[in-house]
Amino acid sequence: MLLIVGLGNPGAKYSRNRHNIGFMTLDALAADWNLGPWRSRFQGLAAEGSVDTPKGPVKVLLLKPQTFYNEAGRAVLEAAHFYKIPPEDIVVFHDELDLAPGKFRLKAGGGHAGNNGLRSIAAHVSPDVRRGRIGIGHPGDKAKVTGWVLADIPKAEEQWAGDLIDAIARSFPLLAAGDVDAFQTKVTHLAPAPGNSGPETD
Repeated sequence: MLLIVGLGNPGAKYSRNRHNIGFMTLDALAADWNLGPWRSRFQGLAAEGSVDTPKGPVKVLLLKPQTFYNEAGRAVLEAAHFYKIPPEDIVVFHDELDLAPGKFRLKAGGGHAGNNGLRSIAAHVSPDVRRGRIGIGHPGDKAKVTGWVLADIPKAEEQWAGDLIDAIARSFPLLAAGDVDAFQTKVTHLAPAPGNSGPETD
């Protein structure tokens, strides 16, 4: 079984925040692949089912931790322990300050780069989970980061955000099958990032 985690904060007031793009991505996966219904489990909202892939059906558990973003690791640990899911079969979709808006990169392991949700997952589970990094850009000043991630996705960016989330959902069978390079390539092809400015790191 694959454990697919989306990072975000629970509650309507956070639902359209940049910080909640992981939740938005999981909602699209659940809708597109008929996973669910959502149920309260593992200190989160969970939906499960099977996805047909080029290599056959794969069982998937979607998890939106309801612990608040910075404590996401507690929910991930509970789900991973229950189903005995190893770190290499966990994928975390999250907002990424160090990528330009609309950029997407799938990465295995690495540092948390100040992302407290990833820090929590590394501490409770493992730093070696795979991350689906969804670029939201950086406000340019560390003092402005909290306000930036907790602000709603602006109207001008709703197009790329919707296109990227849809591309991830449409390409999901490749990820579920373990074809990570093909998944990355298809997502980028379906939703090329808009023109970007400013530094970014992979």
